[in-house]
Amino acid sequence: MELTPYIGKAFPYALSIIAMRTILYVALLLVMTGSRSILPARPAPKPGLAIIAYYAGNATGFRQYPTEKLTHIIYSFLHLQGARLAFDTPQDQATVAALVALKQQHPQLKVLLSLGGWGGCETCSQVFATAQGRSAFATSVKEILTATHTDGIDLDWEYPAVAGPPGHRFAPEDRHNFTLLVQALRATLGSAYEISFAAGGFPEYLQQAVEWQAVMPLVDRVNLMSYDLVNGYSTTTGHHTPLYSTPRQVPSVDDGVRFLDSVGVAPGKIVIGAAFYARIFRGVAGRHQGLQQAGTFKQAVNYKDFADSLSAARGFSFYWDELAQAPYAYSAQRQEFATFDDAQSIRLKTRYARKKQLGGIMFWELTGDKPRQGLLESLHQAAH
Repeated sequence: MELTPYIGKAFPYALSIIAMRTILYVALLLVMTGSRSILPARPAPKPGLAIIAYYAGNATGFRQYPTEKLTHIIYSFLHLQGARLAFDTPQDQATVAALVALKQQHPQLKVLLSLGGWGGCETCSQVFATAQGRSAFATSVKEILTATHTDGIDLDWEYPAVAGPPGHRFAPEDRHNFTLLVQALRATLGSAYEISFAAGGFPEYLQQAVEWQAVMPLVDRVNLMSYDLVNGYSTTTGHHTPLYSTPRQVPSVDDGVRFLDSVGVAPGKIVIGAAFYARIFRGVAGRHQGLQQAGTFKQAVNYKDFADSLSAARGFSFYWDELAQAPYAYSAQRQEFATFDDAQSIRLKTRYARKKQLGGIMFWELTGDKPRQGLLESLHQAAH
């Protein structure tokens, strides 16, 4: 601003206008973040459906997949060493370097690094409870992103404020500490890097783990883990990644999206989750083809192995739940029930995301897919 014309009696008046504008700007930021932070809000991503793959493979495994159909790859996982983000092995660093090299072929691709995962955030509650811990972590994130030429950080803390893996600490104050963590990251990383986080798709997480109005203005997206809604601890079968709720099962993709909408999350920052694997339960009676019956989790099976693991030779027949818009399979011969995504449910989820003008779809995990004519192909076709 040119101040020379205001020299003299008008100068104090000009300063008062500037001060008032500054106060109004700060107040607006406080409202947007829902906290004391005065960090600028992160705009919603540009229109267009993001297709995001979590990747837990090695430095060559991704080469057999159509990575040109992705907008983001999130390498999974890095972990805490003390309060700092760190690779577990040199091989992990080599994998990230190989993923970053993909950007030469696919300029649209962004490569992010993910912290944690199930069982991988054992000390997160303790470390992120202090300003010193959050600051050290944020500094280490910037150092690693700069050194690896990656594009951002994905936080997969399972979970703030609600129970995660047995024995991992969780506490009510985690909820606000997660906000402070995101604020520290955005202040340290500035606007050049993306920040996302993986959110549990179940009601307890959605209602208790995150201060949504404070966090969402500062991040690029929330990756809703709308899978494992029936999981390894479940004692009753059901759909682990259904699009819609049913009278017997409320958690679903749509239920999670509706909650986020109710707390003011911009649709363009919501990414829904798909599963490239099945969950199989054993000891399941045949009533309703095993759906909503007592059972014990047996194993997870990747989509690329369905033809063998869920084969007719093993007694499996396939079914479709019209209410949940979800597939499932049952083997009377083995008394086993399987819940999963398939090409049809992936297409329906993608169309749902487009209709709701959501930010995109992510999935766990790339190496679970068939290299050709797999679920990524179905997702990409439905997205365009």
